[in-house]
Amino acid sequence: MTRIRRPVARAVPSAWGDSRRARIGILGGSFNPAHEGHLHISQVAIERLNLDFVWWLVSPGNPLKSRAGMAPQAVRYRAACKVVRGCPQMVPLCLETDWGTVRTADTLKVLRTRFPNARFVWIMGADNLVQLPRWERWEQIVGTMPIAVVDRSPYSHRALSGRMAVRYRAERVPMRKAGTLAGMAPPAWVFLSVRTHSASATALRATLGQGWVQELGHDAQTSLPACAADRMDAS
Repeated sequence: MTRIRRPVARAVPSAWGDSRRARIGILGGSFNPAHEGHLHISQVAIERLNLDFVWWLVSPGNPLKSRAGMAPQAVRYRAACKVVRGCPQMVPLCLETDWGTVRTADTLKVLRTRFPNARFVWIMGADNLVQLPRWERWEQIVGTMPIAVVDRSPYSHRALSGRMAVRYRAERVPMRKAGTLAGMAPPAWVFLSVRTHSASATALRATLGQGWVQELGHDAQTSLPACAADRMDAS
C-alpha cells in the first residue's frame, strides 16, 4: 500500500529531540565539500525507502580519516546548506557537535533516544560497508537501526562478500521490500543497486582548491552557534 505524502516543509530538529513521527534517513559524513552525488544518494533513498527526510550529519571529524585538507566544520555545513537549496527533504545538521559524540555507535544511540517516535534508516555507501568491521562497536551499529547500503563502484562486490554482509546474510532485505525497511526492527539491511553518480569530494577539492573554503569562510563565522542560527534561516 502506497503512503500518501503530505506537502514537505523542512523541519529543523532541536538537538534536544522531539516527538516527530517521520521516516528519516541518516547520511553521515565529512561533506568536504557536499556535492550533487550526495543529493543523488539522498533522492534515491527517499524514493526507494519511502522516506520523509534525509538528515545530513556533517561530522566534526572522522576518526578513520586524516585531518589534512579538512575544512572547518562550519564551512562544510554552510556548503551543504547551499547544495540542498530547493530540496526541503534534505536537512544538513551538526548534531554530533551539539551532543559531543564522535563514534557512530554513540550518535545513532542518541538519535534513537531523543527522537523515539521517528523511524530511522542509516544510509551508507558500499565503500563504507567494506570498512565497517573496522569501526568501533560496529555490531552495535548494525543492531541499532536498519541500514541501506547504496551501490558505489568499484566497491560493491567486495562489500557484498565482506564480513558484515556475510555475518548478517539472513537479515538482508530484498530490494523489492526496501520501502518497508524503516519500519523493520534491526538488524535489517538492504543493498540498493542504483545508477552511480560521478561527483566526488576528492575531485571537487582538486578542481576548486581552497576557493570554496575561503568563499564560505569569508561569509560565515566559524563558530557552530552561528551555523545553528543559519540553519533556522534555511528552514
